[in-house]
Amino acid sequence: MNLKGKIVKLRAIEEQDQELLLTMINDPEIERLVGGYSFPVSYKQQMDWFNKTSNDSTNIRLIIETEADGAIGFANIVNIDWKNRSAFHGIKIANKQFRARGIGTDTVMTVMKYCFEELNLNRLDGSIIEYNEPSQKLYIEKCGWKIEGIKRQSVFKNNSFHNELLVSILRSEYEQLRIENKYWNE
Repeated sequence: MNLKGKIVKLRAIEEQDQELLLTMINDPEIERLVGGYSFPVSYKQQMDWFNKTSNDSTNIRLIIETEADGAIGFANIVNIDWKNRSAFHGIKIANKQFRARGIGTDTVMTVMKYCFEELNLNRLDGSIIEYNEPSQKLYIEKCGWKIEGIKRQSVFKNNSFHNELLVSILRSEYEQLRIENKYWNE
């Protein structure tokens, strides 16, 4: 099943997407903006990851596509806790040329719609490195997420420690946002 936004289509990751994902993982500029470890990844390692994660019901990983540009990024809904109806979410856009065009907003809104309206989740979590202002603007300002806390000096990048913002949105907050901004009414 594909998820359709206003601009994007989110679809399951296929074998032919591994080159794009590998390029994104090995891109220092993209990795600078996300938490976690950054190690060079080989094609074999990427294929092993793909084969291992393809049939996991607690982790949904999606390719972001636009009609004009094809596959341009990656969105995830991971660590799904079906009992407590929560999950962790994040996105990566492959190239700066695809940023600031509404693609990120449409991706996050589409993921929230799917999680809250189809999967019946109640909560989405995320984390943002404090210096990643574009992600703060996307999630907090445009998509209604709230800062729940700060993990002080929890991310070590570029030879220094950085704070990590813990963010989330509840189903009720998404429903209010959807009414206020009329995102899906057009």
